[in-house]
Amino acid sequence: MVSRAERGALADWFWTIDRFFLAAFILLMGLGFMLSFAASPAVAERIGLDSFHFVKRHAFFLLPSIAVMFGISFLSPRQVRRAAMILLVASLGAMVLALFFGVEVKGSRRWLAIGSLSVQPSEFMKPAFVVICAWLFSEHARQPEIPGNLFAIILFGIVAALLIAQPDLGQTVLTAAVWGGMFFMAGMPWLWIIILGGAAVGGLLTAYTLLPHVAARIDKFWTGEGDTFQMDTAREAIIRGNWFGQGPGEGTVKRIIPDSHTDFIFSVAAEEFGIIFCMVIVLIFAFVVMRGLNHAFKERNDFTRFAVAGLVLQMGIQSMINIGVNLELMPAKGMTLPLISYGGSSMVAICVTAGFILALTRHRPEKRASERSLFRGGIVAAAE
Repeated sequence: MVSRAERGALADWFWTIDRFFLAAFILLMGLGFMLSFAASPAVAERIGLDSFHFVKRHAFFLLPSIAVMFGISFLSPRQVRRAAMILLVASLGAMVLALFFGVEVKGSRRWLAIGSLSVQPSEFMKPAFVVICAWLFSEHARQPEIPGNLFAIILFGIVAALLIAQPDLGQTVLTAAVWGGMFFMAGMPWLWIIILGGAAVGGLLTAYTLLPHVAARIDKFWTGEGDTFQMDTAREAIIRGNWFGQGPGEGTVKRIIPDSHTDFIFSVAAEEFGIIFCMVIVLIFAFVVMRGLNHAFKERNDFTRFAVAGLVLQMGIQSMINIGVNLELMPAKGMTLPLISYGGSSMVAICVTAGFILALTRHRPEKRASERSLFRGGIVAAAE
């Protein structure tokens, strides 16, 4: 146990970190590792790999991901901005490279092969994009003559264009929703709401018209016709699990879900551990979002307020999309469940997001000292 009387980086970190956030993130990662034992062996066996191939790789990515989260949580808000800027430039450059030299999977070029690993640059772009947009919005709020909002719009256009070029409509929708929420918090004018809302509707219609795979997914969702095997089996797994599940290792429907360890791990959790267990997972994500928004509501610094709100919204909306797909409430998106699904790039990138949240929500001693000084100064002034 670290004493409050101690001084140093570790002691300051321990007494200033939001331990509720930290516990929630570690709990989600623990649940993800546990569920990898249930969801991944069947997938590994189907493709001729060792039964615990994906479990071992999940553990391999989990350790550096935790280290990244803890390391970033030590940063100051200024250092968070600098780290996000470096990460954004690097990830945007890698996204451009992926379009020309990336690995093509199911018609999309989203991954770069680095040795035996495949990296998805767009996953690392997301938290960095949120932080930089928060900084741009806050600079415009602080000094209206600075065109921060315009730069944020241009940056969003660049990111959206790269995502659509891959193509990755799911990540585009997620990024647009988070960016729109932050812009609204920053005081988006009604004119921009109308313009951007129209652009969003136009973009979806264009994607439906020009991208066959998007049209196919939407048509399957609305009509139920076509190849709906994966979503139908996911629904069957959830129904079979009932309230308390079939028990660890007792699931059978999970064995025929192609992406049971990634996009449909929520269905595996429902079949083996039950709907109540899944409700606990939903409540943890809801807690992260509500605690983050509550912190943002109380925060005086515009940058911190916008960044924390954007980061928790990103995590919350991504989890909502994944769970919605599992429940057949949304068309299939190919999006992981944060900190739970298998995926190296996703795991490390979400831990970057978690690290940014922990760093920006710390109760900093210098901040409290400044507030006490202002309070004492007010008392003195009142006494005089």
